[in-house]
Amino acid sequence: MRAIAITPGVAGAQLVERDEPKITTPDQVKMRVLRVGICGTDREELVGGRADAPAGAKELVIGHEMLGQVTEVGAAVKRVQVGDHAAFTVRRGCGKCANCNMGRADMCQTGNYRERGIKALDGYQTEFVVDQEEFIVRVPPELAPVGVLLEPLSIVEKALDEAWQIQSSRNPQAAVTPDWRFGRRCLVAGMGPVGLLAAMILRLRGCEVFGLDIVDAANPRPKWLEAIGGSYIDGRQVKPQEIAKHTGSLDLICDASGVASLEFDLLDALGLNGIYVLTGIPGGDRPLQIAGAELVRRLVLGNKVMFGSVNAARGHFQMGVDDLAAAQARWGGTSNVAAALITHHLTPEAFVKAPDAHPAGAIKEVVEWGADRGGGASTKA
Repeated sequence: MRAIAITPGVAGAQLVERDEPKITTPDQVKMRVLRVGICGTDREELVGGRADAPAGAKELVIGHEMLGQVTEVGAAVKRVQVGDHAAFTVRRGCGKCANCNMGRADMCQTGNYRERGIKALDGYQTEFVVDQEEFIVRVPPELAPVGVLLEPLSIVEKALDEAWQIQSSRNPQAAVTPDWRFGRRCLVAGMGPVGLLAAMILRLRGCEVFGLDIVDAANPRPKWLEAIGGSYIDGRQVKPQEIAKHTGSLDLICDASGVASLEFDLLDALGLNGIYVLTGIPGGDRPLQIAGAELVRRLVLGNKVMFGSVNAARGHFQMGVDDLAAAQARWGGTSNVAAALITHHLTPEAFVKAPDAHPAGAIKEVVEWGADRGGGASTKA
């Protein structure tokens, strides 16, 4: 079978031939890959950035945002059957710490986890994949066109859920006010797929949402934000220190920009008792000067929280399925906003030929591996 592989530390990718995987244990599921999303992590790998090949191998099959269709299941599998659409999660636990052994490898306590398509495990840019049932999330057929968004959506599901849980535990109002999140003013910095999906979740929760980026207002990203009731702020025209004048005091900031200087500058816009979650990972190693004493004073005197969040557990993928269904119900039909995020479909050959290409107006690009073949009867291995 075909696969897209890299040599970690070396720029470029190539189409390679791999043996088709087989089910070897009763708890395994085999899927034919339909499509795989391309994200910033993939592009970092393609220029020789962070990536680790499996033990004893020189190459790594990339890709971690996937949607597939089940072709075979082991005798003990209960969650899916042949013909179902589904997605596998990304991280695999270390097998030693309590969190990993509880199914929360996203909170690994040793750092010795593995990640499909990123760290020590081949990914999903290939024709077939096999993995354990515990890592699979079924996608209803009506959500199959947008199922490839589940992995990036799971990232912000986790990040925002953590933010609300932290605020609920320290905010007395939350204990006595039903749906206290409604009307909260929230800023999403960086309107790539992760940022826009964060905006979608926040709008579904009833929040007032502002999106910050440095593109023209006519760009598809601000237009998409406006379609779900958000407001766009052009960072070229409004300085971070002046954002609160346009938004009012912010209750939550979600950064998906990966721009370190902006991440610190935005603290000026966070209101009293506010919370700030970082999902964007800055690239490069350029030094950054910050007013450390002033930063700490603002955090302490303002009762503010700033934290980072990465990866997600299977439960966050399931939350993503629920929110995709809610978004389809709210903004569905011919103007399905989730589907509108997927702007470009590439063949494996086209992607390998020009992996650095990033068309104007692109939001989410995906590699297409196979056509949906509909449902079928269950086949147990």
